[in-house]
Amino acid sequence: MRLKLFGQMQAEDASGRNVLPRSRKTRAVLAILAMAAPRPVLRSQLTGLLWSRRGKEQAHASLRQAVHELHRTLQPQAATLLQVDRNYLALVAGHVWVDVRAFSGAQISRMEGPDLFQPSLLDDLYGIDPAFDRWLAEERDRTVQRARTLGEVTLATASDTPSRIASAERLLSIDPIHEKAWRALIGAHVDLRDHAAARLTFDRYTIALSHAGLIPPTDLEATIGEQHLPPLSADRPKRSTQVNRVRLIVVPTRALDCEAVASPLPGLADEIMAAVSRFRWISCVAGADQTSRNWAGDFLLDSTLQRSGRHIRIITRLMDAEDSGAVIWANTFDRAVDDTLAIQRELAALTAAQIDPELLLRQGDRIAAAEPHEPTAFDLTLRAIPAIYRLEAASFHTAGESLAAATALDPGNAAAHAWWAYWHLFLVGQAWAKDPKAATRRAGELAERAVTLDPGDARAIALVGHVRGFLHRQPAEALALHEKALSLNPSLPLAWCFSGLTHSYLGNHDKAIEQISRAQILSPHDPHSFFFDMALMMPYYLRHDFEQAVALGRRAVELNPGFSSTYKGYLATLGHLGHKQEATRVLTRLLTLEPDFCISDAMERSPMTRPVDLALYAEGLRRAGLRES
Repeated sequence: MRLKLFGQMQAEDASGRNVLPRSRKTRAVLAILAMAAPRPVLRSQLTGLLWSRRGKEQAHASLRQAVHELHRTLQPQAATLLQVDRNYLALVAGHVWVDVRAFSGAQISRMEGPDLFQPSLLDDLYGIDPAFDRWLAEERDRTVQRARTLGEVTLATASDTPSRIASAERLLSIDPIHEKAWRALIGAHVDLRDHAAARLTFDRYTIALSHAGLIPPTDLEATIGEQHLPPLSADRPKRSTQVNRVRLIVVPTRALDCEAVASPLPGLADEIMAAVSRFRWISCVAGADQTSRNWAGDFLLDSTLQRSGRHIRIITRLMDAEDSGAVIWANTFDRAVDDTLAIQRELAALTAAQIDPELLLRQGDRIAAAEPHEPTAFDLTLRAIPAIYRLEAASFHTAGESLAAATALDPGNAAAHAWWAYWHLFLVGQAWAKDPKAATRRAGELAERAVTLDPGDARAIALVGHVRGFLHRQPAEALALHEKALSLNPSLPLAWCFSGLTHSYLGNHDKAIEQISRAQILSPHDPHSFFFDMALMMPYYLRHDFEQAVALGRRAVELNPGFSSTYKGYLATLGHLGHKQEATRVLTRLLTLEPDFCISDAMERSPMTRPVDLALYAEGLRRAGLRES
């Protein structure tokens, strides 16, 4: 068995089968045994850590239930892996590989050990018991100290400049404010006469220290100056002081006729502000008058209301303050006057969901077209987003470079990490990754880092969930993350779509259709409409509603013919319908995008959990003419 305890817990047997227990406390039992292996752990110690607030008999009964679940989950290898005695439990070390123990036992000369380290440990188990939380905090401190020690020795023994750079970066991933690592990294770039990289590294150091409430050593910039590096220009934006949000002014709803004044929606503007503010990158400010044009913001949102009998019409407009108030988005909502609060809540959710991508694309294109200047991490992130939506290979890879630069420039920027994780999802899904396993691992690391940096960012949490469900094949964990994302921002279409996909992986196809349809209702003209159609196609297909599935597949291909994932479900549907000519055209296009794609590859990459769904998928591809391997 292979156990991964860094990040979120994972467990696989020798065949690659997921053997992670469903119960969090049973997972914690397995984790404690793994950290102690090969030493046994007393039952009293386990109950004291995991059931500290229960009576002795009840705690031991709970432990027995957890052991029973472990046996059931680990079958048929349970007898080989687990030793059970009336007084203790133990894992048989020779049959279990644990990433934390492999890291802890690593020698300096063997770099695979230090490379196993991640800054988090058992992220998904925190909070199950106060005693366990204290134990976990101590274990985290111990692994971080071990990693820091390994990193310091590796840096001290680096024999050449490239090795010093790699070792320093590795140490900074463990301790972001390690002074010796920053000095070594700056010095290495100076030795290479890469003055721009040295200056950028110093700026990164300044940002890292500012996040910790510190300032850089006074002698360090002087040392850089002695190396004749160009000083910071006085007239360019300073990354550490620039606001990393778009400023949106929301003005109160105006009534356009006397009948509307009699029954307005007085709280609509406030509802909209509350919904939009859930998008972490938008800063909402209440406005008083949209006619003055003296807007202290980037964009302005206004709404007008008319009433006829029991019906009202609300027209909402989004205007660009930097483009003379040009209207960049508008929508009309017609509703019957029944429940004023419900109407306000619904219109606010729809407005927030639809202006988010409009603002992202508008601001990204604006930054890309701006006069050359040294971009901030915020600039680099927004510049990359339009290319992610378009999925054109050349611009997509350029977007990845921008996001890499953004995270290097500001390691504390949650949005940059989240969008780079999203970029990696498409990199794997489009078969553009040279090393899919490494890209998959990197997507998970970036998404987890984004959540660590900003636990309230719903988009980042939804991305972590999709990585868990789609790439890591852990849909049960993914669902919990999607529920959290939706509780943080119920106006985020992407979270509804990812949640629906995860339900489909588990075989809950009716629920999947309901949730993905919610994403489409929230944002019917979303730049990722092709993704929503692709996602909705699969539960219809797996529910044997082939006509509806093929209609969605055709529409998704029309919206974005370069998105390879659409062609797979679309092709399988055509196979079951017996549409041979159309299947041939779709198969040709799919193999143009992914020349090596075959049925065995489809089965290996599919996140579906039910054998009946996998069999239906494989049979459809087979009937459509896709080769077996």
